[in-house]
Amino acid sequence: MPRDLASLNAELPVWAAPMAGGPSTPAMVIAAAGAGSLGFLAGGYKSADALAAQIAEVRAARVAFGVNLFAPNPVLVATPDYRAYARTLQPEADRYGLTLPAEQPLNDDDDAWSNKIALLLESPVPLVSFTFGLPPGDAVQALQNAGSLVAQTVTSPEEALAAAQAGVDALVVQAPAAGGHSATFTPDRPLAGADLPDLVRDIRQAVGLPVIATGGIATPEGNTAALRAGAEATLVGTVLLRTHESGASEAHKAALTDPAFTETTLTHAFTGRPARGLRNRFIDTYEPVAPLGYPALHHLTTGLRKAAAAAGDTDLVHLWAGTGWREARAESVADALGRLAAGR
Repeated sequence: MPRDLASLNAELPVWAAPMAGGPSTPAMVIAAAGAGSLGFLAGGYKSADALAAQIAEVRAARVAFGVNLFAPNPVLVATPDYRAYARTLQPEADRYGLTLPAEQPLNDDDDAWSNKIALLLESPVPLVSFTFGLPPGDAVQALQNAGSLVAQTVTSPEEALAAAQAGVDALVVQAPAAGGHSATFTPDRPLAGADLPDLVRDIRQAVGLPVIATGGIATPEGNTAALRAGAEATLVGTVLLRTHESGASEAHKAALTDPAFTETTLTHAFTGRPARGLRNRFIDTYEPVAPLGYPALHHLTTGLRKAAAAAGDTDLVHLWAGTGWREARAESVADALGRLAAGR
């Protein structure tokens, strides 16, 4: 496959971002392609078999698409710190009859990395992107040899240079206004404040690779600003959370329109890695005492978050959202992407 984003034949320069944990569905990816855009399946948190089933569903529609994977980049947490945090959270779990996995942190879970890479080498897709860090070994070259374009998500010029040295075909440039997890290679360090257009310009000056811009884009004007800064395309996620094709929970969708939520904030209290979501009681209470530790804290809180979501308890669930969350509408993916692209 040519090492060029143009080979994906996406007419619209605004694409559907991967959102792990349920919001990104095959229906969303197919709808994006039907609108002349391009969508990503979110490989994070899925088994290789579950990802394979979603790939097969999208492939049957005969459209171009991408797959995003979490590159292994754990943040280790000491066992005493982990146990102390688990004890602090247990009263919340008691409300749902849950016992948190409090004994040993699951520091070594690599999100089935090897199995997913094997899947993508056996059954290549048009575009593979990575987040959380550079993929280990020769994964980039192997995927390219199999026929896939490879993109790396970066949050700074320094990360962009490292990605270029690894041989990727394109960069996904993420600003801190993005909803969900930051793609930073160094989650133990504070995120630098950066406006998306400025970040795109800085990275374009440092690295001569195509750029896909993401993070806080929620209006036609914001989309246009990112493209004018030098991006070939943009990725949007939060504005698609309420679309008909979204797999986000009903509690999550409702929270995006609830006037009780007045801001987003960065937090590591849910997963041990910085992520942006609607500020709620869990964040206010536990952010000050939560240790860093990914994926250990993700596994610690997963059961509690699922129970809270099922009960519609938005005080205890992660409500990932970017700074433009108020622009999310109950509409089709095609309408949302078309609206954002109208300002180009």
